[in-house]
Amino acid sequence: MGESIRAAALKCVVAGVVVMAHGLCAGQGLKPRPSEQPDPQVEPVMEKSYSVPAWEILGFDFLLNRYNRVYSGVPDYDVSFGSLRRNLRRSWGVDSDDFNINQLGHPYQGSMYHGFARSAGLSFWESAGYTFAGSIGWEIAGENTRPSVNDQIASGIGGAFLGESLFRMASLVLEHGDGVPRPMREAVAAVISPSTGFNRLAYGKRFDTIFASRNPAYYSRLQLGLMGTAQNEQGLSTLLKRNEAQANFSMEYGLPGKDGYRYDRPFDYFAFEATGSTANAFETVMTRGLLFGREYSAAKDRYRGIWGLYGSYDYISPQTFRVSSTALSLGTTGQWRASDSIVVQGSAMAGLGYAAVGTVRRGSERDYHYGTTPQALLALRVIDGDRTSLDMTAREYFVTRVNANGPGGHDNIARAEISLTRRVHNLHAITIKYLWNRRNASFPGLENTRQTRGTVGIFYTLLGQDRFGTVDWR
Repeated sequence: MGESIRAAALKCVVAGVVVMAHGLCAGQGLKPRPSEQPDPQVEPVMEKSYSVPAWEILGFDFLLNRYNRVYSGVPDYDVSFGSLRRNLRRSWGVDSDDFNINQLGHPYQGSMYHGFARSAGLSFWESAGYTFAGSIGWEIAGENTRPSVNDQIASGIGGAFLGESLFRMASLVLEHGDGVPRPMREAVAAVISPSTGFNRLAYGKRFDTIFASRNPAYYSRLQLGLMGTAQNEQGLSTLLKRNEAQANFSMEYGLPGKDGYRYDRPFDYFAFEATGSTANAFETVMTRGLLFGREYSAAKDRYRGIWGLYGSYDYISPQTFRVSSTALSLGTTGQWRASDSIVVQGSAMAGLGYAAVGTVRRGSERDYHYGTTPQALLALRVIDGDRTSLDMTAREYFVTRVNANGPGGHDNIARAEISLTRRVHNLHAITIKYLWNRRNASFPGLENTRQTRGTVGIFYTLLGQDRFGTVDWR
């Protein structure tokens, strides 16, 4: 995907998510007017089309290829019937495009495919099939280079996970919004999920039915602040900035425990996070969602949770190194009411992914490699009433030499975050945050690499309508 169009599109998505966060966090959308808004508990009858998204994906890829051919200045997009025949006969390999294009641009491209199908009335799994097929089409006919396995995983699988999160958030904006004019909600939803917005604009009433959320419990948070380097061991990388301004948006959708809410559709629970930075544009884009699972309770109904198979897409780039993974994991998410005032929420999961990892070097965007990746996540939020929350999250990725495009070796990536948020007035809060990243790399014939970076910062935080997101089923 072209560098300039990719950057512009992703910046628009972040802007849309920020606008959405303002609406949700400001308490708008809590009381939808029956005359304007659908009932989120009622499943609407959505018109379905299998042909419309197929033609849209073909048209999108054609226009993207033409754009890249004119503005990229590289011969990769000079496709012809000859290159098409060659790619149909070639075996698939691993390419070495710039990291951001492969690991951020391609998943976003896949999310466009997914959004075309979802907004045309198709289910998650039907749309995921279109996403996978659209990625194959691009690999064979969108570029004249050998089709690549890494792009297929990032676009065809990671794109579906990212696309479903964006589609759900765009639909939530459309479904809720008391006090926000409909044209503004349509515009914000289109920025979050452009393919959804395109279908609603191009086909009018045919695809204007809004996806029913079933009123999930959710926790949303917008943070604006400054981060400074507290500890740095940059290894071979070039650290660009010691201090940076950041904007972070996160949402957990479908928190367990709400009476009547069901988890029978993929991504009825999902978590999404995106961080923009003045140091490196995008530091994180991460999402994980429950694909198959069920609810359970324990401790005399003081604990409620869900467990099952999760799909995830992660992109992390803390200046010194970068890692991106598409994975499937087994795990659980739940809430425990420890007392009348103390609530503990958390997620734990472990699984297997396919990841790219490398050092950030000035002028060397292709210095990275791929590998099969066992990975794990542990997230915990301790909430004291409606005034204070302590959030702790730890992630680890072990990028192995299996299926790697290189001389072997491995990378061990760890990321930990701890933050304390204190609500000072209504939905306004202050957050103090510490973030730590570490990479240990070992490759035959090369000196072992260790890179660590710790940052500390202070943020203004705008909380969502449910403040800290506690679910009360008592």
